[in-house]
Amino acid sequence: MSRYLGSACKLCRREGEKLFLKGGRCNFGKCSFDKRSYAPGQHGQRSAKVSDYGRQLREKQKLRRSYGILEKQFRRYFRMAERQSGITGENLLKILESRLDNIVYRFGFAASRSEARQLVSHGHFLVNGKPVNIPSYLVQVGDIVEAKEKSREILPIQRSIEAAQQRGASEWLDIDFERVRGTVRTLPTREQLPQTIQEQLIVELYSR
Repeated sequence: MSRYLGSACKLCRREGEKLFLKGGRCNFGKCSFDKRSYAPGQHGQRSAKVSDYGRQLREKQKLRRSYGILEKQFRRYFRMAERQSGITGENLLKILESRLDNIVYRFGFAASRSEARQLVSHGHFLVNGKPVNIPSYLVQVGDIVEAKEKSREILPIQRSIEAAQQRGASEWLDIDFERVRGTVRTLPTREQLPQTIQEQLIVELYSR
């Protein structure tokens, strides 16, 4: 499966806000967005009027890039959200939050979603006691996600846990940092998710 191999910082600059694609580095002076917050490219500093379609497209790209998902898979998640009862935009966010790589990131066992995706792909985590190496695996309420015993001491996980203990945990998750283990207590409410996301614009885009 293809994936983006370019500069992660360029994605943040293109979307006009930090997407925290590099974990802790995004919080310090090394972040290129702090130095150059305008869009990349020759005409990045030019201001231009943005159409409704442009706003919808940028919101979709921002969300897709935040979770590290390609267009085809993102569209499939949107169709899943449409078929579920409730508000389509909120359903979409909950599906994205249910991905195993995101859950590992939310638990604080990885510094970023990309690092979580790599750790999952390399087989460092179990779901309900069974090894799962598919980052897109959708975790259910009540599922237990934990690092394998041999993986608990590896540097990326330990380094991420130290930062996560200072940051605190999400209300919809139960986390045991000592055992590198967590349980999905419930799906997040809209208030517990980033408020910078305007999911209604994405719904409008795919409804064209």
